[in-house]
Amino acid sequence: MEWRNLYRGFLMGISDLVPGVSGGTIAFILGIYDQLLISISGFFSKDWKKHIGFLIPLGIGMGATIILFSKVISYLLKYYHEPTQYFFLGLIVGVIPFVSKQAGLRKNFKIQHILLMIVVASALASTAFMNPIDPITITHLTVKNTIILFLSGWAGSMAMLLPGVSGSFILLLLGVYATVITAISDFNIPIIIATGCGIAFGFVISSKLIRYLLSNFHTGMFAVIMGLIIGSIFVIFPGMPESGTPFVMSVIAIVLGLLIANILNGVGDKA
Repeated sequence: MEWRNLYRGFLMGISDLVPGVSGGTIAFILGIYDQLLISISGFFSKDWKKHIGFLIPLGIGMGATIILFSKVISYLLKYYHEPTQYFFLGLIVGVIPFVSKQAGLRKNFKIQHILLMIVVASALASTAFMNPIDPITITHLTVKNTIILFLSGWAGSMAMLLPGVSGSFILLLLGVYATVITAISDFNIPIIIATGCGIAFGFVISSKLIRYLLSNFHTGMFAVIMGLIIGSIFVIFPGMPESGTPFVMSVIAIVLGLLIANILNGVGDKA
């Protein structure tokens, strides 16, 4: 068992709770992104025991964090929305140099890769102007809403694995984010199972696809990843804070996010 993954799962879990912030980005800067894809896609292979040793501590860390901090994140987003968003904004901006280095931007990127990065960033940034589907809080399962939650979990999990794309943001756009957060906070097991099955299925399918693309279109995929990370900045940008205390809190939050990103970048370099 790789018990170091407990703290990695903790960090990924925190990020996955916030719409606009990607657990895939955290996995990437911690240096475990490739291994995460390999372990998820190899979960049903003959080497499943080796992969389970990687995934179980990561899953425990993520699960415990999501359960323990879902109410905390909801509280912070409700009462300290701008500082919270600025913290994650600093975190995302701070990892861009690390991702650029991993991508070999100066050495490997040609004009087509730059254009691809701009197109992807623009496409994701445009979602900031999309109106989410009217949120509904599902508390009891029917055949219809079970299918909705399963498919939403699938879509969210695909987004979670891509650096720069937030699974929570996808759930928000689909109108089920409130349902999922409430279910986690209230331990609504049927809702959690319906969504969790979709997430698990999506993880297995999308991990194989992303691995294939990274293996066969490496530089192009890095252009997409960088575009997604840059585009996510516009998605979570909460606007300029009000003067006074909100402004000071937001400045402190973004600086703290940048500092933590710098620490994580050091961890990623060592990994």
